[in-house]
Amino acid sequence: MILFLFNILLALAWMALTGRFGAANFMAGFVLGYLVLRLTQKKKTKSPYFSKIPQAVGFILFFVWELTKASALVTYDILTPRHRMSPGIVAIPLDARTDAEIVFLANLITLTPGTLSIEVSDDRRVLYVHALYIDSVEGFRRHVKQGFERRLLEVFR
Repeated sequence: MILFLFNILLALAWMALTGRFGAANFMAGFVLGYLVLRLTQKKKTKSPYFSKIPQAVGFILFFVWELTKASALVTYDILTPRHRMSPGIVAIPLDARTDAEIVFLANLITLTPGTLSIEVSDDRRVLYVHALYIDSVEGFRRHVKQGFERRLLEVFR
C-alpha cells in the first residue's frame, strides 16, 4: 500500500513539474512512477504491488472488452427484427468470500449490458444472475467464474 501511495505522489509530482493537470498527464506520471519504483526495488524484497498493477490493468481491459461485446450484442438484438434472447436466472457458486469481493463482482455483472445480479444467498455462497442471452447454463456459469470472478480475485488477493 505504501508503494501505491508513493506511486500516486510521483504522479502528482510529475503533474506539478509539467504544469499540466489532467487525467492523461496523471496516467503518464503514474506509469513513469511505477517504472521508477520498479527499477529502484531491491532484488531481495519482492513486493506484490508490482504484480497487482499489471493484473488490475489486465482486469480493466478485460472488463472493457466484455462491456463492448455485451453492448454490441444487445444493440444488435434491439435493432434487428428477430430477437435472439434466451433469458434466464442462473445460480453461480461463489469463490469470493469477503463483502468487498462479492459486491464488486455483483456490480461488475450488473454494469454489463444484458446481465443483472439479483441476489446473494444468505450464506454468501451463491450469486443469482439474470441474463438475457443464455445458450448454455454451464457455459454462462463458466464465463462468469473463469472471466469475472477469477480475474477479480487475482486482483483482490
